[in-house]
Amino acid sequence: MSDDILIIEKTGPVAHVTLNRPEVHNAFNDVLIGELLTVFKELGDDPAVRVIVLGGSGRSFCAGADLHWMRSMIEYDASRNQEDSNALAGLFEAIDTCPKAVIGRVHGSAIGGGCGLVAVCDVVVASARAKFGMSEVRLGLAPAVISPYVVRKIGTSRAREVFLTGERMDAKRAKEAGLVHYVCDTELALDNQVVQLTESLLKGGPHAIAACKQLAREADGPAWANETGRTAALIASLRTSPEGQEGMQAFMDKRPPSWVLDNTVDETTPAEPSE
Repeated sequence: MSDDILIIEKTGPVAHVTLNRPEVHNAFNDVLIGELLTVFKELGDDPAVRVIVLGGSGRSFCAGADLHWMRSMIEYDASRNQEDSNALAGLFEAIDTCPKAVIGRVHGSAIGGGCGLVAVCDVVVASARAKFGMSEVRLGLAPAVISPYVVRKIGTSRAREVFLTGERMDAKRAKEAGLVHYVCDTELALDNQVVQLTESLLKGGPHAIAACKQLAREADGPAWANETGRTAALIASLRTSPEGQEGMQAFMDKRPPSWVLDNTVDETTPAEPSE
């Protein structure tokens, strides 16, 4: 893997993945897409990793497609365009279904595919000066590959507006739309918020995190609606799993469960389990 394109840093159970093409605002090309896909598959399979922080170096998070790559697309035939589109779609799917919690640390611009990356992160922290946009329509295109994830985050009505106008949103509006969860005024505040979220996420059971992600993705879909016993089966399986048994016993013993890295009891734990 080229160290020039991605920077991977692991600190205990936390992996920082940083897009590192600052000279082109971390824009996508086929190489970056391939390497980022490989990294997320590897981290998703790594039992030592529990939280992934995705960010960008330089002045931007990710400015969409690299202009040189776009220029080459003009010469591609339908088959090659389909191949490239499938690769990008595979990347977003891999991040969206990654069993680890993914935090998006966003600063500068998140345009086009960069917005797609934002949409597939579980929790997004953005600089107050960050800008978001899907300007494909102004190129005679559509944000097709990222659309399922963006629409799921911001809803159909808002998606129609931003897809059709191609206008950019500031961080405040992106938060109101549901694309962003936290907005920070300074770089220090941005990093502090990421640390706080990381600590919070590490209090959750690793298998429970994966199950909660699946619930959030699928619980309002037809598969869950038509299988009324599926949610009951899920909670039953989690209760009887080693992790669930440990978590409930730790609660009864008033001690942290084994996956918590410090010796403090989580003050946000409810008085009794809700299920």
